[in-house]
Amino acid sequence: MAVPKRKSSRMQRRQRKAANRYEGVQATYCPNCNAPVAPHRVCPVCGKYDGKQILNVSEE
Repeated sequence: MAVPKRKSSRMQRRQRKAANRYEGVQATYCPNCNAPVAPHRVCPVCGKYDGKQILNVSEE
């Protein structure tokens, strides 16, 4: 059976375990139209970011 030559440091151990806890980017909701939006991105539905109109979105 393999036996480690040295004790694993706390940082190595925590970094290894942290990879299993990552759940991906959580979607937020646009305050203007309540559509799901990735964090720190312009809303693709209404074209607003931080209360300002950034994109001109044509309505179909």
